[in-house]
Amino acid sequence: MEQLASDKLPTHLAIIMDGNGRWAQQRMLKRIVGHQRGAETVKMMVKQASQLGIKYLTLFAFSSENWLRPAVEVRALMTLLKKYIRQETARMMQKNIRYNIIGNRSELPDDVNQTLDEAIRITSGNTGMVLTLALSYGGRQELSRAAARAARDVQAGLLAADDITVDVFGRYLDTGGLPDPDFLIRTSGEMRISNFLLWQLAYTELYFTDTNWPDFTINEFHKALADFQSRERRFGKTSDQLSTRN
Repeated sequence: MEQLASDKLPTHLAIIMDGNGRWAQQRMLKRIVGHQRGAETVKMMVKQASQLGIKYLTLFAFSSENWLRPAVEVRALMTLLKKYIRQETARMMQKNIRYNIIGNRSELPDDVNQTLDEAIRITSGNTGMVLTLALSYGGRQELSRAAARAARDVQAGLLAADDITVDVFGRYLDTGGLPDPDFLIRTSGEMRISNFLLWQLAYTELYFTDTNWPDFTINEFHKALADFQSRERRFGKTSDQLSTRN
């Protein structure tokens, strides 16, 4: 297992959990079996990230585009989501983890929203890692919602158009109050961000692996984190400027 420097871990880790269906198809299993195995990987990831001291973990759990999948698969995913939330809320309390949700929740079934609301309420006082689930989420859709919210505040006289800076606009996003991700992991070999956190990923370090999500082990996770720790994050500055600062 890779040796990690505890002072160089990402504050905010985001993950595109891809490859559940592919994993199942390779084994001639139903796609939902891949999603069920992927849920077990989620449990491992949440536990590991919390133990390492990562403060924010954001998981792309269900995209806006996923509604286009076969209805039977969507229903199975919603059932699996409810089961996961109900089973894991007690563990979140034990680990001092707080639930957070981003995305267009109006598109989610009422029973799913009720389950999410209860989990958010129960864990609201926790002060450890923030676990954000992106559900019915799309980056472009989030940006349009944020622009509409800002426009309404301008119309209401609560905000001047000239005062809309990068920081101010960021507060209108679903992730308002969260720091931008330092590190993004995407599994299954796809090398794109698929409409995920388009604004927030501006300076995020990206990591792609061919491993399908159900096969993403602790060793794979530590390998990814070691790769992150090997990188120099300059944010437009030169290496000399960073060395001078340090």
